[in-house]
Amino acid sequence: MSDSNQTKLELFVKAGSDGQSIGNCPFSQRLFMVLWLKGVTFDVTTVDMKRKPDILKDLAPGAQPPFLLYGNEVKTDTNKIEEFLEENLCPPKYPRLAARNPESNTAGMDVFSKFSAYIKNSNPQTNENLEKGLLKALKKLDDFLGSPLPDEVDENSTDEVTSSSRPFLDGQALTLADCNLLPKLHIVKVVSLKYRNFSIPQSMTNLWRYLNASYAREEFASTCPIDNEINIAYASVAKALK
Repeated sequence: MSDSNQTKLELFVKAGSDGQSIGNCPFSQRLFMVLWLKGVTFDVTTVDMKRKPDILKDLAPGAQPPFLLYGNEVKTDTNKIEEFLEENLCPPKYPRLAARNPESNTAGMDVFSKFSAYIKNSNPQTNENLEKGLLKALKKLDDFLGSPLPDEVDENSTDEVTSSSRPFLDGQALTLADCNLLPKLHIVKVVSLKYRNFSIPQSMTNLWRYLNASYAREEFASTCPIDNEINIAYASVAKALK
């Protein structure tokens, strides 16, 4: 999609261990997904933080990727960038990505913090409890994905809708809520398996439906760093149980 009237957009994301590929950064991936879903023309530049390139000093001194170059304006705060894109790349030309249901924005919010506590722990005696905490957070997300949203319930129908088969957090389409949660959920899945031999239980069918639907979308699958990059990033974070 090329548009001669469009302001030039360039997203700077964290580079991987080779200094060139996409690195492990859920905030970078979140904005990458937002821009892709907007259907806007944009460039992506990886920034090697080990080398601190001149572009970083010139454009956003002291900032960490991701940051966005919009014309001649530099924006460095992920939440503010997301708000800016939603406000400026709007209908009728670009889709609105905000979730319709407020609860979609908070679903799964505690998964990443429970995962972090679990993966950073080195004490075998507390491992089981921390794993239970992660499982509880994942089950809560699974329950949310299996519960119908208000617009899935027909108030005039006599049939009671008790379950949902929607593919994404807020319904049939990916929204800002998914752009925020999915990169973190992917890290949880990859790192937990590598460093704790823990997999999201297959019994969480709603959560797996969500993940599978998301991996089938290039806006998510093609913006994920390779598993090895994620594992390298967590090599010093994930503590061995001893």
